[in-house]
Amino acid sequence: MRRAGSGLLLLSLALSARAQEPAPRELSFEKDVQPLLARYCHSCHGDTKPKGGLSLKKFASAEDFQKDPRTLQLVLLQIREKAMPPEGKPTPNLEMRETLMAWLEKTAASIDYSKMPRDPGRVLLHRLSRAEYNLTIRDLLGVDTRPADKFPADGSGGAGFDNIADTLFVPPILLEKYLEAAAEILDAADPKRVFVAPGDARRTLERHLPRAFRRPARPGEIDRLVALFERFRAKGASFEDAMKATLKAVLVSPHFLFRVELDRESAAPYPVGDHELATRLSYFLWSSMPDDRLFARAAEGKLHEPAVLEAEVRRLVADPKFEAMAEHFAGQWLGTDALPDQAQPDPRRFAAYTPSLRDAMMREVTEFFLHLVREDRSLYELLDCDYAWVNEELAKHYGIPGVEGKEFRKVKLPDRNRGGVLGMGGVLTLTSYPQRTSPVLRGKWVLEEVFGTPAPPPPMNVGLLPPDDAPKDGLSFRQRLEAHRKKPECAACHNRLDPIGFGLENFDPIGRWRTEIAGRPVDAKGVLSGDRAFEGPVELKKILLERRGEFIRHATGKMLSYALGRGIEHYDPPAIQAISTAVEKADGRALTMILEVAKSYPFRYRRNKPVEETSK
Repeated sequence: MRRAGSGLLLLSLALSARAQEPAPRELSFEKDVQPLLARYCHSCHGDTKPKGGLSLKKFASAEDFQKDPRTLQLVLLQIREKAMPPEGKPTPNLEMRETLMAWLEKTAASIDYSKMPRDPGRVLLHRLSRAEYNLTIRDLLGVDTRPADKFPADGSGGAGFDNIADTLFVPPILLEKYLEAAAEILDAADPKRVFVAPGDARRTLERHLPRAFRRPARPGEIDRLVALFERFRAKGASFEDAMKATLKAVLVSPHFLFRVELDRESAAPYPVGDHELATRLSYFLWSSMPDDRLFARAAEGKLHEPAVLEAEVRRLVADPKFEAMAEHFAGQWLGTDALPDQAQPDPRRFAAYTPSLRDAMMREVTEFFLHLVREDRSLYELLDCDYAWVNEELAKHYGIPGVEGKEFRKVKLPDRNRGGVLGMGGVLTLTSYPQRTSPVLRGKWVLEEVFGTPAPPPPMNVGLLPPDDAPKDGLSFRQRLEAHRKKPECAACHNRLDPIGFGLENFDPIGRWRTEIAGRPVDAKGVLSGDRAFEGPVELKKILLERRGEFIRHATGKMLSYALGRGIEHYDPPAIQAISTAVEKADGRALTMILEVAKSYPFRYRRNKPVEETSK
């Protein structure tokens, strides 16, 4: 089991439970459920070396399960998908399985997250990521040289994003890089942008310091910098050189390099200040500092007002700077930003996979997400739609005629095979090996990135599959994979993963449509949850759309994590439930999700310590 801060299983709340007829009688944990758990679960998930670190013996009542909604939902998922018990172990019959599901679903549905204590959590001192540093320098001084590209790489942490505060360490070499970057930035900046008041150091600093520190200057701050400037002048430096040296001190200050939020003397949660809220908002939607209008709203003390906050969100989304959010959030959530490092198709077999095609695949994700938000379309279109965003090179790769030029545009597809993320070349390439596709990786990607329900890691010494898809001993690659998944220790996970991947087998390792594999017709048939048969991506997506509630809740958790710059924790379900409920009522509208995240309790509030620390 993942710890609460890194796993997103707890996000699949009771709202994802399937509709069913009422049970003919009230089910009892002691009489109906506990005997089934003891018979079919405790042998693997007891107190002695429980598999996956999960012991179900400690759950002795409905209340015990309600206190641990993540485990409750995990057990329900395994039972619903017939992934547990594993093959080779005693298995409950259909009636028993239905009994377990009915009780688990009712127990999950009875959790009232709105009555849980609200805890906004606490974000650690947040260093600017490399992307945030580059964009902040651009907006502060007009420098587009991307100095942070020379910094050490940022970590992504359990949440999968590079803006998570507790993974943004400060290695010693970074301090040296900050000093070098500050000098380079000031040399590259337009003098008119730097010296806003010729000959007047104080006015220049009064302009730059509040914007660099993202808050009003505090008493004495400007005076100390003016004194520093005068010392440089006294040593013979010119006005420009003395001013640059003083501004260099600003650019290496912790107040510039970190997004600082000050604690208050309060044991209870409290709203962040308006300038802090402005900073949260701009780095959420622009990955950069607030502009003058956002600073003005904060200075007026009105940004926390719901109408003003919503108006600013809409303005920031409409601004060209919002492209940074589309690129960083969507690319990291879906994993396509890792294509340059993690996807290496065999150049002899897939010469068409060029750096420019790879970049187009990455750009497709950004353009698609921008379209969903700017046009306020449904996020369900990520699962299935009848269009794609392509340029000429990517259109040819997909077999779409009539597209010319490097610019991306929305193109209607002749069928629904490719529409949505499951047909995007970047995703399909990322989930393939150098010489063949991987139904396992593709199925795993869908479960983890689309629904937030990851499979456990494979057991040790399960054997390796061949590196290519050429027939061997008269067996196709799929036939060999099916033989592999018959092993009891492999079947439970593969029965969840492989069918999804089989449904995408018409897409080759770099995302092109194909009808044959090694001279044999593509077999894109699969069976989900034991009895849901389908063939090809169109039918697969219809089944996956039935889980749209899980998809929205997982997407909500990912966006909230990105917006806050921290992982999702055990105290976040009330906020996630409130946001996802509003989004579902709005038919999954993307802009609604952004608005609801910005208006959410954890985004607008903070506390000095999490609940579990204050209760000790």
